[in-house]
Amino acid sequence: MYRLYTHNDLDGVGCGILAKLAFGTDADVRYNSVAGLDHQVGRFFERANDKAVKEDFLFITDLTVNNENADRMNEFVKLGGRAKLIDHHKTALHLDDYSWGYIRINYDDGRLTCATSLFYDYLVKNSFIERSDSLSEFVELVRQYDTWEWEQNDNIRAKQLNDLFFMGSIEEFEERMTGRIKENIHFQFDEFEQKLLALEEDKIDRYIRRKRRELVQTFIGEYCAGIVHAESYHSELGNELGKDNPHLDYIAILLVGSKKISFRTIHDNVDVSAIAGQFGGGGHAKAAGCSMTAEAYELFVQRVFPIEPMRPDAMKNIYNNKGSVHGVLYENRDQERWMILADLDNLWRIEHNQQQIGDSFSTFEEAERFIKRHFSAWLSRDEAYVDYLREALYSSKLGSEFQ
Repeated sequence: MYRLYTHNDLDGVGCGILAKLAFGTDADVRYNSVAGLDHQVGRFFERANDKAVKEDFLFITDLTVNNENADRMNEFVKLGGRAKLIDHHKTALHLDDYSWGYIRINYDDGRLTCATSLFYDYLVKNSFIERSDSLSEFVELVRQYDTWEWEQNDNIRAKQLNDLFFMGSIEEFEERMTGRIKENIHFQFDEFEQKLLALEEDKIDRYIRRKRRELVQTFIGEYCAGIVHAESYHSELGNELGKDNPHLDYIAILLVGSKKISFRTIHDNVDVSAIAGQFGGGGHAKAAGCSMTAEAYELFVQRVFPIEPMRPDAMKNIYNNKGSVHGVLYENRDQERWMILADLDNLWRIEHNQQQIGDSFSTFEEAERFIKRHFSAWLSRDEAYVDYLREALYSSKLGSEFQ
């Protein structure tokens, strides 16, 4: 029997589909959460002395075992058992030192890996499965979605595959994809699925618009974080909120009911797997998660609860537009206002109450980032901008009359 313990997301289920294509009825696939894997693996090793279990081949993909189970797995292999752990997360790199561990984050050509693509390569190399166009296309869609290469490649089909995954049960998705890969020369969505995906896209857009109004900003340690409570569409939500608010280092998405936190970032210099690791979690540099420990609850829920949500930047302005050399006005909930102005030497300065604060910045974006991070400010509407200029003009005229 080939036993596969894998993650319950698209990448993990992709591994399950490969196992069933490779081993058929000899495949026993179990889908696990990050927190549930070690219990599942522990139960396997409790039965490891049984003759039938000794003859099993244990695969673990897209998840990492704890130190206790790593020792058990090592002993199992030393005594002649067959096992392989295949993963692509940075937090699993220490397991690559074991003979049964295979951890790769990047391919030689620089592309990011995923568990499905690594498992596919392993199965082909060991003659468990044969490559086909349809299967290779499916694996590549999973890889591009899991690594978010789909966005830079504008490969909407990869995102649609993940959308389709969440529309039904794992069993339904597994059965449909397995049958399709077997029957078709190329992997594609049928007409009914395309209609469902169009409806789902509209639903996601509406959901993200609502959550934009619920985003809270605060500093947690050295990082400026955006925090939002959400039950669905974490990857899409984290990505869109990050792009809307590039001054935020990362987005934390909270699920208080299931006591989990997902972390997303769009920045290359922020590693959210390290942030998740502080609370016993892990993942990728740009997408990670953890359980909501007591410490995490205090930081991301309790302390943040009194903070009002951020307001979005004004839309459809004619006069108060970002990058304008004539000045750009920002305001916050305390009714404070800041103006970003361009100097003659192409530097950007920030004025508060018509007095410069801090040093000048080399770009407008740097000045805006400073205001947004430290004052939770947003781009003012044209009406406020015109009023501010009127007040400034009146003050300057009044001052000149008394000179």
